[in-house]
Amino acid sequence: MKPIYKRIVLKLSGEALSGGKGHGLDDDTINNICSAIKEIKKTGVEIAIVVGGGNFWRGKTSTLMDRSTSDNMGMLGTVINALRLQASLEEMGVDTRVQTAIQMQEIAEPYIRRRAIRHLEKGRIVIFAAGTGLPYFSTDTTAALRACEIDSDVILIGKRGVDGVYNKDPNKYSDAIKFDKLTHYEVLTKGLEIMDSTAASLCRDNEIDLVVFGLDDPLNLIRIFEGEEIGTVIK
Repeated sequence: MKPIYKRIVLKLSGEALSGGKGHGLDDDTINNICSAIKEIKKTGVEIAIVVGGGNFWRGKTSTLMDRSTSDNMGMLGTVINALRLQASLEEMGVDTRVQTAIQMQEIAEPYIRRRAIRHLEKGRIVIFAAGTGLPYFSTDTTAALRACEIDSDVILIGKRGVDGVYNKDPNKYSDAIKFDKLTHYEVLTKGLEIMDSTAASLCRDNEIDLVVFGLDDPLNLIRIFEGEEIGTVIK
């Protein structure tokens, strides 16, 4: 299998690690995702991962505290997920580093752009945790920002419960229409909720391609690299 990308950012939501439960961690699901990542790694592609924390805490939904505190709690949730991914990948023999935007040097490296790129060049997978380190910015924005910083070819966005981008929620509406290809401009003007508008604008302005695909079957990740038309491509 010849890789179609040299360097990627894989965006995983926290819910993707919960095995459909919506909360917590599911070992089988995580191991299946990591096995697919390992197979892709064998092709020589350089892989960075941005992980969300919604399976533990979703900052913007809280009304019982200020947004900054709530978002800080969500960032800590992403660190738990990053360490769990690292544990599974390294159990499979894949060299991995976790870098956090909030310094916690006892358990992970601080995010340093040049160090992250060097890890990738040496064949290590880098997992970016704690979002941007700032409240009011989502992990979608983190994925777009890190993709710009490390000069990634594409952002792969794995979703649970949906296999691409639709004009409306396919789980609620039977007449929902799936898009095979879109432009960044269409994503913004149509109000398609692939990622928040800050992240979408950042991808558009820096010409970063996106592939949105279903992660219910982790093998879809491998199929993308085999050239199959999986999910929705946004250029």
